[in-house]
Amino acid sequence: MSYTPDNAVRAYIEGHRAAFLDDLVEWLRIPSVSADPGRAADVRRSADWLAAKLTETGFPTAEVWETDGAPAVYAEWPSGDVGAPTVLVYGHHDVQPAALEDGWHTEPFEPVVKDGRLYARGAADDKGQVFFHTLGVRAHLAATGRTAPAVNLKLLIEGEEESGSAHFPDLIRAHADRLACDAVIVSDTGMWSEDTPTVCTGMRGLTDCQIDLHGPDQDIHSGSFGGAVPNPATEAARLVAALHDEDRRVAIPGFYDGVVELTDRERELFAELPFDEKQWLRTAHSHGALGESGYTTLERIWARPTAEVNGIGGGYQGPGGKTIVPSAAQLKLSFRLVAGQDSDRVQQSVRDWVASRLPEGIRHEITFWGATRPCLTPLDHPALQSVARAMGRAFGQQVRFTREGGSGPAADLQDVLGVPVLFLGISVPSDGWHAPNEKVELDLLMKGVETAAYLWGDLAEHGRAR
Repeated sequence: MSYTPDNAVRAYIEGHRAAFLDDLVEWLRIPSVSADPGRAADVRRSADWLAAKLTETGFPTAEVWETDGAPAVYAEWPSGDVGAPTVLVYGHHDVQPAALEDGWHTEPFEPVVKDGRLYARGAADDKGQVFFHTLGVRAHLAATGRTAPAVNLKLLIEGEEESGSAHFPDLIRAHADRLACDAVIVSDTGMWSEDTPTVCTGMRGLTDCQIDLHGPDQDIHSGSFGGAVPNPATEAARLVAALHDEDRRVAIPGFYDGVVELTDRERELFAELPFDEKQWLRTAHSHGALGESGYTTLERIWARPTAEVNGIGGGYQGPGGKTIVPSAAQLKLSFRLVAGQDSDRVQQSVRDWVASRLPEGIRHEITFWGATRPCLTPLDHPALQSVARAMGRAFGQQVRFTREGGSGPAADLQDVLGVPVLFLGISVPSDGWHAPNEKVELDLLMKGVETAAYLWGDLAEHGRAR
């Protein structure tokens, strides 16, 4: 058993808080924008900085891993205990673009502390949430008297998450042996609110495509030919109209094959969250809620698959009229996927559905831009319960469970490594990820540190080695 005393953890964190924040501010000054080729040297500098800091923290191994894009950072600290579980922490050190003229109150790469908040690009997404693990593991060691963590601790900190993680699947496949673990902790997520600590149990997957429709070889006169030849713009509209049934369910045959349905307990837990739909609609800049019948708004965005029309176009778009049958039209569609769905099967279902609905005389091409798989950890999984207990100790209250409606690279880790993915984040919606004036609440950041300090002992007791 590797119990970590609460008072000792908190005393250590408080005693080292200032130095920890000084280091974080130094890291945040590095503009590691992976989407900007002109910042490539800064992304590398960020990776080098982190590897050096992890070595300083005590990790015996800290390496910069090359990819065909931006570098990642890998670190490892063996427990030394026979049978200790192995845990891999995932995060990213690259950040979104940011400039003062975007609406920032201060320079985005000159961190500012004000009213208990740290403002800087990357403060919450994701440098702050990566970095709290450095102080967390040191607090764990100091409070327990250990010289190595209670688990075999590994870190993989990606360098191009904010630009699509194009090389991440290849990276983890290439290093699968060294990344082998019993569980993955993703610290690139958030909580419901400052007053309601939560643990995310899953993320939706994603696949999206463009459908190009071709009719006549050129635009033709609608009086001479209209009503007697197929119109690609009309067929695009007909596809969109047929995408959902009257209950707002996706009408593509086979789309729901394998979907893991919500359990009654999950629906109860979602319903317990203090959800204000009117406030949510204001955040969404929408004037009404609408979706699949039989499900609440939270259930729709967290646990149900969707099909969205991202764009539709074709024919004349200029001022006034132009009486033509256009030669081409285009649709852009995206599909959010949930546990149990297979992206390859969904893509084939879309291809078959489109082909079955188009008339003779309409040629088409469908281009898919890859896919992100969904991931889901059952509520009763021992490692998930360890995360919830550790967070509950840090916050001093019951921890609730959510899911994430978006998509990310977590599923790649789940698929390649074959282990559950768990989410540990302390960011709140007001932190403004990807927006001007991104910030992190410093008290919550320290709660993240404290949670990490408790987590390794709990996982050592309740986790299971490979």
